[in-house]
Amino acid sequence: MTKIGLEIHCQLTKLESKLFCSCKANYREHEINSNICPVCMGLPGTLPRINQKAIEKATLIAMALNCSTPDKIAFFRKNYFYPDLPKNFQITQLNIYGDTSVGGSGMIMVGDKQIRITRIQLEEDPGRLIYEGSSSKNQTTLVDYNRAGVALVEIVTEPDFENPKQVREFLNILSDLLENLNVADPSLEGAMRADANVSIEGGNKVEIKNIGSFHDLEKAVHFEITRQESLHSRDIPIAQETRHWDDKRKITISSRSKEEELDYRYFLEGDIPWITIGKEIHQRLKLEMPESISSKKERYVSSYNIPEQVAMVLSSDKFYSDLFDKSHTKNNAKEVANIITTDLMGLVDTREKRERSKLLPSHLNDLADLIQSGKLTRTSAKNALYEIVKSGKELSQIISEMDLGNVSDKNQLLTIIKQVISEEPQAVEQAKSNPQTVNFLVGKIMQKTKGKADPKLTLVLLKKELG
Repeated sequence: MTKIGLEIHCQLTKLESKLFCSCKANYREHEINSNICPVCMGLPGTLPRINQKAIEKATLIAMALNCSTPDKIAFFRKNYFYPDLPKNFQITQLNIYGDTSVGGSGMIMVGDKQIRITRIQLEEDPGRLIYEGSSSKNQTTLVDYNRAGVALVEIVTEPDFENPKQVREFLNILSDLLENLNVADPSLEGAMRADANVSIEGGNKVEIKNIGSFHDLEKAVHFEITRQESLHSRDIPIAQETRHWDDKRKITISSRSKEEELDYRYFLEGDIPWITIGKEIHQRLKLEMPESISSKKERYVSSYNIPEQVAMVLSSDKFYSDLFDKSHTKNNAKEVANIITTDLMGLVDTREKRERSKLLPSHLNDLADLIQSGKLTRTSAKNALYEIVKSGKELSQIISEMDLGNVSDKNQLLTIIKQVISEEPQAVEQAKSNPQTVNFLVGKIMQKTKGKADPKLTLVLLKKELG
């Protein structure tokens, strides 16, 4: 029997400042070692000052994951030396006096599988190590402290995963949930990281660290299961240890023996008092919590008759669901959803493309209305959408400049239809006996009009000409 547990670290990227000082939470835009101060560098005589918004956002995550949320929380010092930890200890949380972390036991569903959450704790992120050099012999380790002190939520699960696929599905669900709560942007480099604890029946637990992506985590877990099963089959003991993922060789490598909690010499952080999170704050956070992804999906299906698969894709991404909610009316909702999932997702499929996009909700609304009224074909609409994303011009201006208006003049269409009939005699004969092959002729007409022929009128006129 395989047991897999996760430790997920997620930066609260929507905060303005770090967890215990006023340095910027968005360290990515700063020059190396410029986003630092005496507090986050742990200089003697400095005192931490708690970020209230960080506690609220962490509590919001706990509530969304169905975790218990205690009235009082405490912080501890976790003592260990590492070059990217300037204080030589990390301020974190520990459930040694009962549930004193921001979140206690909870759960989340992955398909039909219930994944239990052990706890959620708020802590500071260490700095970042940068390795320079072409080989291990001449490699130099540099440290960037800009990240040190950034608010980080650690989500610890029970070992409820049975295979790597469940791990990947869980992380995708969690990533969407965090983005939907507007507490984090998991797509940012290093914003969401995960370590895995893997064990097979009869063996010790092995922790895998240094994993760069969800895709690599799935691979690392799969490799580690195979490695442990191989050792077990040969009666070789499986050591309890920490292993690192070697991305180049796609294997796990032994790093060090696994530390026990006693090794960290935890003790209460004397510079931060116990913090009370009252019922009023819990109630306010509950009222402020955004609509859940599952609720959005149900609303899209029941209110607008959007297909379930489309509704699931639309609701799981905050960018697209927000755009949909701002752009549709009850009459064109289904068409707007179709434009987003069929065409727009291919045009703005990265963070950079979304930021450069000039598309407004009003553009989508106008586009959907013109498609439904038959004044714009889907092909023309797709061309217009591409230009809107790039330039942000008004739809009417784009239609005029690109000559995308519908060909709906009967005489003009009849001329083109007769031309196609004379060019495709074999298809015409087939269409008379098999009505489904009419679509081939419609396609030829669309080619000649560059996709601008009114599809409904074209079909009516074509069938009339075919007799």
